Amino acid sequence: MTARDTAAVAEVMRACTRLRVPMTFRSGGTSLSGQALSDSVLVDTRTGFTGVEVLDGGHRVRVQPGATIRAVNTRLAPFGRKLGPDPASEVACTVGGVLANNSSGMQCGTELNSYHTVESMVLVLPSGTVVDSAAPGASRRLAEQEPELHAGLLRLQRRVREDPTSVATLERLFALKNTMGYGLNSLLDHDDPLDVLVHLMVGSEGTLGFIASAVFRTVEVLPHAATGLLVFDDLATASSSVPDVLATGVATAELLDAESLRVAQADPGCPAQIRRLDVRRHAALLVELQADSPDALAGLRGDAEPGLERLPLTSLAELTSDAGERASLWRTRKGLYSAVAAARPQGSNALLEDVAVPVDRLGEICRGLTGLFDTHAYEAPVIFGHARDGNLHFLLNERFDDAAMLRRYEDFTTDMIDLVLDLGGTLKAEHGTGRIMAPFVERQYGAELTGVMRELKQLADPHGTLNPGSVLTDDPGLWLRDLKTAPVVEEEVDRCVECGFCEPVCPSRSLTLTPRQRIVLRRERESALARGDHALVASLDEDYDYDGLETCAADGMCATACPVLINTGDLVKRLRAEGSSRTAERAWTTAAGHWGTATRAASAALSVADRLPGPVPVALSRAGRRVAGTDAVPLYDPALGPGGEVRRPLADPAAEAVLFSACVGTMFGGGVDAALRTLAERAGVRLRTPDDLASLCCGTPWKSKGHHDGYQRMASTVRESLHRATDGGRLPVVVDASSCTEGLTEVLEGMTVLDATSFVREHLLPRLSITSPLPAVVVHPTCSSTALGVTDDLVALARACAGEAGDVRVPGAWGCCAFAGDRGLLHPELTASATAPESAEVATMDLPAGAAYVSGNRTCEIGMSRATGATYRHVVEVLEEATRPR
Repeated sequence: MTARDTAAVAEVMRACTRLRVPMTFRSGGTSLSGQALSDSVLVDTRTGFTGVEVLDGGHRVRVQPGATIRAVNTRLAPFGRKLGPDPASEVACTVGGVLANNSSGMQCGTELNSYHTVESMVLVLPSGTVVDSAAPGASRRLAEQEPELHAGLLRLQRRVREDPTSVATLERLFALKNTMGYGLNSLLDHDDPLDVLVHLMVGSEGTLGFIASAVFRTVEVLPHAATGLLVFDDLATASSSVPDVLATGVATAELLDAESLRVAQADPGCPAQIRRLDVRRHAALLVELQADSPDALAGLRGDAEPGLERLPLTSLAELTSDAGERASLWRTRKGLYSAVAAARPQGSNALLEDVAVPVDRLGEICRGLTGLFDTHAYEAPVIFGHARDGNLHFLLNERFDDAAMLRRYEDFTTDMIDLVLDLGGTLKAEHGTGRIMAPFVERQYGAELTGVMRELKQLADPHGTLNPGSVLTDDPGLWLRDLKTAPVVEEEVDRCVECGFCEPVCPSRSLTLTPRQRIVLRRERESALARGDHALVASLDEDYDYDGLETCAADGMCATACPVLINTGDLVKRLRAEGSSRTAERAWTTAAGHWGTATRAASAALSVADRLPGPVPVALSRAGRRVAGTDAVPLYDPALGPGGEVRRPLADPAAEAVLFSACVGTMFGGGVDAALRTLAERAGVRLRTPDDLASLCCGTPWKSKGHHDGYQRMASTVRESLHRATDGGRLPVVVDASSCTEGLTEVLEGMTVLDATSFVREHLLPRLSITSPLPAVVVHPTCSSTALGVTDDLVALARACAGEAGDVRVPGAWGCCAFAGDRGLLHPELTASATAPESAEVATMDLPAGAAYVSGNRTCEIGMSRATGATYRHVVEVLEEATRPR
């Protein structure tokens, strides 16, 4: 079920506790070890719990569990603050998951993790009791409402504190990153039972209660940094050098072994420092210096360089402050798990584990793990991680559907546990105990402290309702059961490692499915086929039509976030093509040959509908949808207004560029075509268009719907037309809608295709003068501007419109509007869901009179206008008005 608020969670927890039905919470995605799974009640807490409230000028922040770390940090950025935990998966991991696992990250260490930066919580206990730890008298009310829990926490506190061996064990283990078992260090660190409970919740993996919200103390963002890659001859040298590296004052030291570097080199966006390496047995440390000013950074660099030069490096260390180069290096590190896992053999699972040892024993653990990989014949294993904390991640490829391979995995894990514990380490550093390590909690803590944990679980959750099997278990063989398998399905599906990076940018995430869920269901369908469960296959196919296909915007935003560039939209387009009827295919192929007529008809239909009383065309469209289906007939929206004008050809033998006006302007109106022509004339830049412009289209409607024949017909027509218009590719093609720019880029190989925002910024804006600056401009980037890399141009034009003193804002919650051509008319619920976070943020903006709202694509303008009630226009239209001669 999807829970929308705290009251709903409390009701479900009370019911499950009363009925003795197990329940598990799910927020973001988790690793194989901590995967949220259940054969009973699974409660999704992402959709209804995404609130972020900045407090005290950014020094504190109240967050609900469904918000991602990236989303929270985006809200804190204007204040120069951020959350303490900084996991590499910040784009996808949610605050709820970070709290549940006590995830830390690359820089926060043990000092700035969730445990040490959380201030208060709103908790829901298995009984349904809701506790706000920040409320006056909260501890007293806990004693009144949950007397056994309150008294039991005091009893456990005395038990631990009075046992010197327990105290010493906890102090030793929690000096490292340690998320194994429960955080019993809270029994030492806090006196009030409520404070103890709050901090026990951190790292408890949803087994003690539900965290409905939390208030964190934030940390300062140091805005000046220098990042570099220290390359060593081998892993042993790199890991043994970590203490000397840390002595130079670096804030981070991320370890990458040879296999990590090789995989990184396969990424088209691989930074030059990695791409030019001739990787053999090399290993590297990604380090960074951070400061609050350029002078302070220069001082840190001066202090660090002598120490770095004394390191046994393969090549001289390069520290760069270039923002692009630094971003490229960190993108490689943050996407490393997914990139490595995606290269695994088909049918295998990528198993990611993490351990921690004292930093001075890092070299030993690296040598020990390498030896175990060889002993158990694991091919191409990967070691990387947070070397500054002695925290290593290692990744193995394994087939859990093969009994022999399962035995190998069992033997390896047993040996690995011995290795880590013999070195004084922890078996889980930041990923949570989960189900795989639950049977080994006693090996790490001993019988006494494990007994304390069991009593704690009994106090908080006496019936074992929450997430059974995680953190603690009485079943020593649990870790070898219910392991995920990876049936071979199709190319897009098989590469996916379910990291979840795609989910926060997916426009359908709060309505139906995310890209990851679409892929998981394809895998489940394949497994059901293999089992002969044809009833389940039929049920999945029936539900997938709407949830998986009809409500996918196919916008490619998932690919912009995916470390291995999987575009689930391409999968959806192919499945749509496979399910398309011959009648529909013929109709769309015919339309490709008569597109001018089709667009004029659409324009005329909108103009006629606009003159009728609103309820009439709405009723007619609804009747058509009942007959032909919601994915075939658009739902009319009176706010669309009349259709646009037919695209006029423009002939100029001396043209400097070829204008490709988008057909959406004919169908849905808008003034970007006229504005762009006017600006070009005003700037003295000459344009021409194809002579058959009115009949052309970028091909996106056919491609997104899966009509292959029609797409090929239109693509061929466009290529021939623009080959003539551009003098064989000599002139650039300028497109006035970003989605059409993206579509034409795929069609016109060998030709230069420019989005209008880029063309205007580079070629027209320097020749224009702002005569009527706007007081404020709100910018909606588009999925296509993101994919094309032209969002900066869109924002730059908005800044030009606003002048030097203007206020330009890009909402932190912006995302794809999901209008997606006609998808917003076919399924308006998709656009409403996709735009809700951004429109809510826009509604809170305190803007002066005369503010403008801009985007770079006509259908996106319609979608955002519908969502916010403000009138969005193409930024080029607004620029034309701002540069009109007085």
